[in-house]
Amino acid sequence: MASSMRSLFSDHGRYVESFRRFLNNSTEHQCMQEFMDKKLPDIIARIGNTKSEIKILSIGGGAGEMDLQILSKVQAQYPGVPICNEVVEPSAEQIAKYKEFVAKSSNLENVKFAWHKETSSEYQKRITEKKELQKWDFIHMIQMLYYVKDIPATLKFFHSLLATSAKILIVLVSGTSGWDKLWKKYGSRLPRDDLCQYVTSTDLTQMLDKLRIKYECYDLQSTMDISDCFIDGNENGELLLDFLTETCNFNKTAPPDFKAEIVKDLQEPEFSVKKDGKILFNNSLSFIVVEA
Repeated sequence: MASSMRSLFSDHGRYVESFRRFLNNSTEHQCMQEFMDKKLPDIIARIGNTKSEIKILSIGGGAGEMDLQILSKVQAQYPGVPICNEVVEPSAEQIAKYKEFVAKSSNLENVKFAWHKETSSEYQKRITEKKELQKWDFIHMIQMLYYVKDIPATLKFFHSLLATSAKILIVLVSGTSGWDKLWKKYGSRLPRDDLCQYVTSTDLTQMLDKLRIKYECYDLQSTMDISDCFIDGNENGELLLDFLTETCNFNKTAPPDFKAEIVKDLQEPEFSVKKDGKILFNNSLSFIVVEA
């Protein structure tokens, strides 16, 4: 690996911008929206039965787009029941956006928000030390387990916080996605960062099986339009390539033969499909519902 290649996470500004391009060029949020609309109402159907307040814990809630979708589904299921929504999110920037989003939203009168600027492991440590093991009715971890060092320990801990009839919703890239093939084939040659690990739903369900934790898994199709990655000098394409390889300025710093190999592979059927003149990377997602 060329020494000039460095992790995308080493440049926060570029990471944020490449992630924004990923969302703009993929059906990631539409795919999540479809799950929230079609599957979530049944999943949360019993979480608040006989409860005077519903307690929701969001781990890695980001700027709150998906959190508010979840809240609206819980409100529809339990009209007028008070909801306590606590958010664990390490980025001050994201928390500020989340608060803005809440301020602009209506119909949140019965929701009480609290934000904790910390990682899930910092939260775990703080809660364990205080010996205040609050029980939750619904915990969700959307696209965040990549940033956890010890995933089985994290799963076991949050599972222990579930109240009666409670559930955990975990969203991760699917083991059938292009990400799985990309990480398996090229992971060892890309710059690693201890901030992030390669994990898909296949790895996660194996961990849950070992822990003897009951779950259900739903896979939904999602794609990312990576056509711009094959146009020389295209800024959007370069940022998407950075996101795919988790490498800062991959186009400029990767050895030419390595770059050529990845760019060729990304167009192959195991990674992408060609449709209407576009090249669509397989970004399929898994929604794993863990039971108490």
